[in-house]
Amino acid sequence: MMLQVSSSPHIRDQADTRRIMLDVIIALCPTLAASVYIFGYRTLLVTLVTVASAVGFEYLSRRVMKRYNSIGDLSAVVTGILLALNLPPTVPYWLPVIGSLVAIVVVKQLFGGIGQNFVNPAIASRVILTLAYPAAMTTWSIQANRALEAGLIRQIGESVEGTDLIATATPLFLLKDAGGVIAEGMPSYMQLFIGFKGGCMGEVSILALLIGALYLFIRRVITPVIPLTFLGTVALMTALAGQDPLYHILSGGLCLGAFFMATDYVTSPLTRRGQVLFGLGCGLLTGLIRLYGGATEGVSFSILLMNILTPHIDRWTVPVPFGGGRHAKA
Repeated sequence: MMLQVSSSPHIRDQADTRRIMLDVIIALCPTLAASVYIFGYRTLLVTLVTVASAVGFEYLSRRVMKRYNSIGDLSAVVTGILLALNLPPTVPYWLPVIGSLVAIVVVKQLFGGIGQNFVNPAIASRVILTLAYPAAMTTWSIQANRALEAGLIRQIGESVEGTDLIATATPLFLLKDAGGVIAEGMPSYMQLFIGFKGGCMGEVSILALLIGALYLFIRRVITPVIPLTFLGTVALMTALAGQDPLYHILSGGLCLGAFFMATDYVTSPLTRRGQVLFGLGCGLLTGLIRLYGGATEGVSFSILLMNILTPHIDRWTVPVPFGGGRHAKA
């Protein structure tokens, strides 16, 4: 009888990086389609520029560093799509190129490539772009005909680059400007859920995000621990502060961040207890920034900060080996 000794895992399935990334791409398709419907075909062009830049920078950086070609695992495509969905629909086309450079080369490849980055590349890139180009990253608009359908405006405003886009404020800005009270003229729950509101391309349609998240749950790509803890903590904090928790959940990038970015395998904890702590931390930081900070949104900053704490959370919540505990102490 031959015994083979090896380290875990001892049971493997057919899931690999490429299949997981393909599932994420499929799950993001409803959100991308909703952004095209709400903001126009320019969002599709921005996404194509971002994805092409991300794949190109990954290929070039791997060649320069004399590493194997990794563009086949589709991780650069996922990063490009997520970064595009975190951008306003009217950004100039050169901005996604810079964002892809930061996400792929600086955040990902300089730290060793996929599996070695300590923060989510798309999140880090969005934060850096927001700090470096605040005007371009905080200019919000919506197609005039969609705004008319939703009853957000009464007449079409000026044209932007040949597309009937009108400037608008995000629901979180309107909510903060009204002192946390839902005032007349603000988007309704249904408009927030469908996506008739200002915001980044991928954060406006909660319906599309939930369809994609449900697909990832069914495929067992992600678990609901981090998203539900994240959303529940923000809801509890805003309710205790006397504001409408549902309005906060349906506004901003909370759902996009909770389901598609906070659940990143590399930058989130491995253990169940660690994932709960991670979700609690993201929710607490997001709530504090939204309620008491100068910015109206806090999802990106909260996920970025909790990504940095992930190695410590893993150490704090490491499971006791079988036969360990009091037996090991004895």
